[in-house]
Amino acid sequence: MHILLTGGTGLIGRELCRHWSSQGHSLTVWSRKPEQVPNLCGAQVRGIARLEDLGEVPVDAVINLAGAPIADRLWTHRRKTLLWSSRISLTETLLAWLESRGQKPQVLISGSAVGWYGDGGERELTEDSPPVSEDFASQLCIAWEETAQRAEALGMRVVLIRTGLVLSAQGGFLSRLLLPFKAGLGGPIGNGRQWMPWIHIDDQIGLIDFLLHQNSTSGPYNACAPKPVRNREFAKTLAAVLHRPAFMPMPAFALKVGLGELSLLLLGGQRATPARLLAAGYIFRFTDLRAALDDLSSRL
Repeated sequence: MHILLTGGTGLIGRELCRHWSSQGHSLTVWSRKPEQVPNLCGAQVRGIARLEDLGEVPVDAVINLAGAPIADRLWTHRRKTLLWSSRISLTETLLAWLESRGQKPQVLISGSAVGWYGDGGERELTEDSPPVSEDFASQLCIAWEETAQRAEALGMRVVLIRTGLVLSAQGGFLSRLLLPFKAGLGGPIGNGRQWMPWIHIDDQIGLIDFLLHQNSTSGPYNACAPKPVRNREFAKTLAAVLHRPAFMPMPAFALKVGLGELSLLLLGGQRATPARLLAAGYIFRFTDLRAALDDLSSRL
């Protein structure tokens, strides 16, 4: 199978390339820096700067994960514009290219996030739940999904991955927590009651591979473990795995002053569950947070 990836040099993309390369698939990554693709994704992975560089080479599947990191910088007007264009505008470019192809890929798997729901409070959120608030992150994800969904009109199967907080020793949000927690300065954020829908990187890769090969699947899927935890429990568990205390809470007012609108990502949460994934038959490797963090602990 020939698989085209956008966002292939990111955390999830790199792991997907390793996984699918080991299975013998042919991989191409659309990147702003194609010369870096072999070093980041594997020597056998091809990097291209323009989709037109593929010529008439058939593509069987497209994995669309591109997007500037949402929590790396304050949400200034300029940053919001970049976050929007790196997802929606890029996906529109991808769709225009797909429409021009005589032979269309069979499936488009496109990224999204549990932030699609907004701050869900205590509500249990399945894929059938509507958005419960309309903050910037929710609007961004809604527009991203709506854009990708247009590939259905081209005769393609479209799968939308609403990813939670990915646990990995290779980067992502967990790497940002290590320094304060290892220094004994970790703790809950705000009141610590907000829900955290987490997923081990192995399951993130496993479920994308599962959905790629299950031709009956389409639409949105919550990519998070079946047992979300509250922020306070997450902080306590991570501290225990690192053999450190967790008693230094981050006051909500300090986050609001320092981060502005971005603080909503940390002070809000989603009690999201993977109802459609479980119904489709995906079996999670990690359903317990402590077991997931223990698996990663030797590499943290």
